Amino acid sequence: MVPAQPICLSFDNGPEPEVTPGVLDLLARRRIPAMFFVVGEKLRDPARLALARRARAEGHPVGNHTLSHGTPLGRRGAAEAVAEIAACDALLGPLREPERLFRPNGGGGALGPHLLNAAAARHLRAGGHTVVLWNAVPRDFEDPEGWPERALAQHAAATAPVLMVLHDLPNGAMRHLDRLLGLLQDRGAAFLAGPPAACVPIRRGAAMPGLGAIVSPDPAP
Repeated sequence: MVPAQPICLSFDNGPEPEVTPGVLDLLARRRIPAMFFVVGEKLRDPARLALARRARAEGHPVGNHTLSHGTPLGRRGAAEAVAEIAACDALLGPLREPERLFRPNGGGGALGPHLLNAAAARHLRAGGHTVVLWNAVPRDFEDPEGWPERALAQHAAATAPVLMVLHDLPNGAMRHLDRLLGLLQDRGAAFLAGPPAACVPIRRGAAMPGLGAIVSPDPAP
């Protein structure tokens, strides 16, 4: 029997008072680490900011998922893309240290040069950020009932460590999270506290393999 690949769980687009507390409770009960990539404008709400602080206090890294989670940064102008990163960093404050984690939004989970433009990539490198991508997207954001089976299939088919994107959003999907985690634990999957190297195209400001594939070039003058 082929051993189960290790898996790193990540939760995007929160925090949400209706959902994030339950996710954190479940992770604590099962002693499973995860990463949380938050939408900056949500942190203007004190209740949501408190949830981001709770996640960090409980040992889960908290990262920048842009200010507004709008159009992917590779399809924006240089100044606008940089502002999306910098404004979210400012709202995160000390929660972003020391890792300075950043995850671009993919517009549905796709990977490619739409994720970053060249100005955004330069800003991230200059700021010592670590960019965290993904290799499994079970689409819980659009299929709140059927996503666990897709997640299990993606994990079973993996030939390398998995970084799975989930979403702590109030669409009902996370009510199936406990069942999924139990099934993964039954498989013997180890849960990683940090991202697999293959999903990190920038680490603490240094370019890593794969960076060029997610950066759109500067427009011609």
